[in-house]
Amino acid sequence: MKILSLALIAALLPAAVAAETLVYFGTDTGGASKGIYVSTLDEASGALSPPRLAAAIGNPGFLVMHPSKPLVYSVAAGKAADGAWKEEVAAFAVQPDGSLVLINTQPAGGSGPCHVAIDASGRVLLLANYNGGNVASYPVQADGSIGPAASTVPHEGASVNPQRQKEPHPHGIYPDPSQKRAYVPDLGIDKVVIYRLDTASGRLSPNTPAHATTEAGGGPRHMAFHPNGRWAYVNLELTSRVAAYRLDAATGALESFQVLSSLPSDARADGNSTAEILVHPSGRFLYVSNRGHDSIAVFSINPQDGSLRFVETTPTGGRTPRSFGIVPGGRWLIAANQNGHNVRVFRIDAERGTLAATGSEVTVDRPSYVRFLRR
Repeated sequence: MKILSLALIAALLPAAVAAETLVYFGTDTGGASKGIYVSTLDEASGALSPPRLAAAIGNPGFLVMHPSKPLVYSVAAGKAADGAWKEEVAAFAVQPDGSLVLINTQPAGGSGPCHVAIDASGRVLLLANYNGGNVASYPVQADGSIGPAASTVPHEGASVNPQRQKEPHPHGIYPDPSQKRAYVPDLGIDKVVIYRLDTASGRLSPNTPAHATTEAGGGPRHMAFHPNGRWAYVNLELTSRVAAYRLDAATGALESFQVLSSLPSDARADGNSTAEILVHPSGRFLYVSNRGHDSIAVFSINPQDGSLRFVETTPTGGRTPRSFGIVPGGRWLIAANQNGHNVRVFRIDAERGTLAATGSEVTVDRPSYVRFLRR
């Protein structure tokens, strides 16, 4: 029997080791949760391992992964050692066991940091501050650390809902497929504000046109681009509806062409609000979570014109599905039930886009976001 050389064995090992999918959960802290948690997903069965604490940090309600490096970025808010309340954006390095080591933080530049994104080059981090009514951009350094803010831009205005729309409330910020612009759904002013994004300087500047409007009182929350770059979809938190737009790549303009409910016809919108919106990697399906109805709505996407057709809703098996994620490859959807303190895995039907519960469920205290890292 021949004995393989150590060099040959070493060369073969990487191919023999199966890829690992880590699932990170952002949470609301103050109760049992202490920060960011991590599980491992078995992609053959959809089973999640018991979550473990990856990083202790206050209120990491939204996370994003660096596009090419083992780095995680998070919003954060909590009391500092001196008792002062601090609101920040944080950078972490992923360790071999999936735990996270803090690299650095930068001030959020506004109150209520709620959404963080990174451009495809990994050079610019973008932040939306819900209560502060502004957005900020930061350069990402070569070591993954976050540099001081390159720009901070306030929003102005109000809309018709006296409880929720007295002032601006940016709820998300999204680089577009070209990486030349960033789009900000602002719940408080019923607009999607459009910025030019300079990845060299890390700065945001006003685009022309400067915004797109949504229906009055709709409360735009989150946004998802179609993989073909021609269409964009925005969920309206306050009216439980979804708006579809044509995207003009040359100017950045959004043209609304359809608005429809995220609920079945026999359900009431009172007491419901939408939360997350995602397009399936195939571009064939759109998903929106309903808090109150506690479901995920499934839509099919017409490949010719981007229009939506309501298919069904699937119960998430817990209260208040604030977030869900679709595993790269599109086979599994993982829903985070914030007030149910649980996370459940669903199998996605490749032909219809419908969801089927797998029975895989783990406990996470007040989960608010789901992100994946394959390695």
